[in-house]
Amino acid sequence: MAKPKLDAKKIVLAYSGGLDTSIILKWLKNEYGAEIVTFSADLGQGDELAPIREKALKTGASAVYIDDLKEEFVKDFVFPMFRANAIYEGHYLLGTSIARPLIAKRQMEIAKLEGCDAVSHGATGKGNDQVRFELAYYHFDPAIKVIAPWREWKLNSRKALIAYAKKNDIPIPITKKRPWSSDRNLLHISFEGGILEDTWAEAPEEMYVLTKKPEKAPNKPQYVEIEFKNGNAVAVDGEKMSPAQLLAHLNYIGGEHGIGRVDLLENRSVGMKSRGVYETPGGTILREAHMAVEQITMDREVMRIRDSLIPEYARLVYAGYWFSPEREMMQTLIDDSQKAVNGVARLKLYKGHCRTVGRKSETNSLFNLDFATFEKDQVYNQADAEGFIKINSLRLRIRSLMQGKK
Repeated sequence: MAKPKLDAKKIVLAYSGGLDTSIILKWLKNEYGAEIVTFSADLGQGDELAPIREKALKTGASAVYIDDLKEEFVKDFVFPMFRANAIYEGHYLLGTSIARPLIAKRQMEIAKLEGCDAVSHGATGKGNDQVRFELAYYHFDPAIKVIAPWREWKLNSRKALIAYAKKNDIPIPITKKRPWSSDRNLLHISFEGGILEDTWAEAPEEMYVLTKKPEKAPNKPQYVEIEFKNGNAVAVDGEKMSPAQLLAHLNYIGGEHGIGRVDLLENRSVGMKSRGVYETPGGTILREAHMAVEQITMDREVMRIRDSLIPEYARLVYAGYWFSPEREMMQTLIDDSQKAVNGVARLKLYKGHCRTVGRKSETNSLFNLDFATFEKDQVYNQADAEGFIKINSLRLRIRSLMQGKK
């Protein structure tokens, strides 16, 4: 039985200007007879946004919002996530995942400003983004009407979409030359679909946008120093920068050295596996630097507890629970652990590799040379270690004794 159609008079659409959302704009007008407002978030896509306003108006939008959210994106979404050292399934730095709650937040603000009674997005019924968008929508308005065309229409193939576009005079941005889809922001660019659905085939070199091929990166390594205050990066090589400026700068440096490429077969929230290829040059450098400063400033047991939260924190971000009470609770604990994370990390960048080669903290270092030295010292009695070892081995010794009796 078909789902009854919502009564929607004015809809705000999360609009990228790509094939799917271009068709969705026209489809919403045709199917719902509603007024359509489009919203595009500038999160660092570059030239992709240039033709959007004209294209949206030409396709039938009554109003077009293109909002620069780059600083908010990095300061209030990327940086909190990096204070947690979040990483999904050991590889993915969550570049797409962390953008969705901000897009949804602003989309809901526009819905209120414009008096819209519904919101819409271009996420498919197979993917993660439908969950991320809609969990955020309902956070801001539990009664909002949500229209997800991919879960309603019968345009269930690329061929059907292209036919609909031609019938309705919608320009088609996809070409056979680049048979994959991509999503870009200041943190990363992702690729999926098309030729990547062959899990054995290596991603073609022409796919990559942000990074040089590591083999063709400079033959001389580059050293970079990143300063942190309360767990947030504030300067690179002594130059203070805003959050968005800093990440863009690290993207450029990392890209030149081929840093941040990931090819991952990940587990989607809906239960299937999906291949994603990612470029995250600045984020890869940033995470390595942050962990380096933590090494010298963070208490061992505090780090152990925080590290135990990383998989769950990353899962919450990946699954769309940014605005959940459990993520906010974890963020409070994580941010408290960052009060002493003040210092500088020195990294070496070379042909796809990013490696810590130094770290220091003038105010919060827990490294004490008097205790740690391998030379003669006056503060540590090495004989004390014997009792420590015997106490800690007690349970192992008892277990062996009991097994011997059996």
